[in-house]
Amino acid sequence: MGYAFMMGQCFSCRQVFTFNPVRVPSVRDKNRERQPICGNCMNKVNMEKESLGLPCFLVPSDAYEACHEDELT
Repeated sequence: MGYAFMMGQCFSCRQVFTFNPVRVPSVRDKNRERQPICGNCMNKVNMEKESLGLPCFLVPSDAYEACHEDELT
């Protein structure tokens, strides 16, 4: 039994961060590959959306924590 987390660069701010590879918020790049978004950038986006009266993106509570190895495909 083990746990896993990824380390990568935020697609928005380019900062390196750790995340749950299954639950992290992401966007698709020009090649249609998922790219992770860090918690700070998600907070900024959601604050902007809220100020415009738009619904915020839901960020899973475990998006930036390790996941159980069974969740990996």
